[in-house]
Amino acid sequence: MAAPGKLITTVSTKGQVILPSAIRKRRGWDAGTRLLVEDTPEGVLLKPAPVFAETRPEDVFGSLPHKGRPKTLEEMDAGVLAEARRRHARD
Repeated sequence: MAAPGKLITTVSTKGQVILPSAIRKRRGWDAGTRLLVEDTPEGVLLKPAPVFAETRPEDVFGSLPHKGRPKTLEEMDAGVLAEARRRHARD
């Protein structure tokens, strides 16, 4: 018999494993949820797969079209500050 709090499942002939509903509900893993599978020394670890591939700033730098001269750091700082003030004024 399993220890209290431990759940048991079975691997099917197709290699499928059913996760107990209590775990799926607690994790918010509905049908179709994509999971990363990691083989660790302690066992198999399941984690939600990221929706988007991981990117670095240099991977996407310059990917959006822009017309006109580049903004200076001071202009960017001023724009961020103005937007923060605008959003704070709404609250």
